[in-house]
Amino acid sequence: MTADFLRFSQEAGNDLSTPIPEYGFPGLKPGDRWCLCVTRWAEALEAGCAPEVVLAATHISALEYVALEDLQLHAIGS
Repeated sequence: MTADFLRFSQEAGNDLSTPIPEYGFPGLKPGDRWCLCVTRWAEALEAGCAPEVVLAATHISALEYVALEDLQLHAIGS
């Protein structure tokens, strides 16, 4: 997670940074890892704020929505 992505996600109607204790959700902060759907990642890519990805944890079906080159540009280690 990056601050830019968390802000983008909140503005898109999905607040990931606010804790929701009744669901055991602590809220995310920059540096956290989180499983993200590829369509939101693609939206963030288009907006210039896509977070990094762990390629080894990325399902191959993500390539139906985004280019491998874009994922590789945002890749980090496992």
